[in-house]
Amino acid sequence: MRRFIVGVMGAGEGATESDRQLAFQLGEAIARAGWVLLSGGRDVGVMQEVNRGAKQVAGSLTIGILPDAETTASEFVDVQIVTDMGNARNNVNVLSSDVIVACGKGGAGTASEIALAIKAGKPIILLAADAVTASYFQQLSRRVEMATTPEEAIKIIRAIQN
Repeated sequence: MRRFIVGVMGAGEGATESDRQLAFQLGEAIARAGWVLLSGGRDVGVMQEVNRGAKQVAGSLTIGILPDAETTASEFVDVQIVTDMGNARNNVNVLSSDVIVACGKGGAGTASEIALAIKAGKPIILLAADAVTASYFQQLSRRVEMATTPEEAIKIIRAIQN
């Protein structure tokens, strides 16, 4: 049976301390639920922390979709997929995930992943997004949901999965 894949997207170098804390907690919760975690796989920001959080749980599986062979992957990524596609890898992130969680404020890369997820008809959860971001993306799709905590995001994912 195929395992459920949760794609977590968010800022790399521009991640705030709050973004990183949320990502860590979210990664832990995803792993406890028994889901596979997919991220951009890099060793910075939301990507690093969501994978680190997931690896706190025995038996977790983490997948990192890397932009190129020169990019350093997080030490907490189990499966590294090198795309040599640069930012175009965002489409791989989205299409390979059953649900997308955008963690924190994000940046242009995160916004592109949300937009690609909307185009693909994927369910999207904005975790701790500001009101302007939430309003914009919710106008584009009814499949965009809001969560203020990782626990809320997990509840939404469970509802989507069932």
